[in-house]
Amino acid sequence: MELLTAIGIGFLFSIGVFQILRRNVIRSVIGILIMMNAVNLFLIISGAYIGINAPFTTYVNQPSDALPQEIVLTAIVIGLGGFSFVLSLLYVISKRYQTTDQDQINQLKY
Repeated sequence: MELLTAIGIGFLFSIGVFQILRRNVIRSVIGILIMMNAVNLFLIISGAYIGINAPFTTYVNQPSDALPQEIVLTAIVIGLGGFSFVLSLLYVISKRYQTTDQDQINQLKY
């Protein structure tokens, strides 16, 4: 099951990288969102373990560690805020230049 999960997370991350390398700005933003979700899944899966006790504590009957879940929740909130900011910038650029192709938007170079 861990191999299937690792392959799924790697597949999501590779789809995100592929979309970032495209020349369309909208697809690049969607690729960043997919990569953020892949990283969040990786953090959740890395916090899960099989066993009764956590491997780094001496407490008895501690079922799971809540720290990776808190980190992912914080990352989701920060990621959605950044994503909404990028979408608003993308809206302004697409209205001003009437395109979403990165090659045609040449006045943003310097």
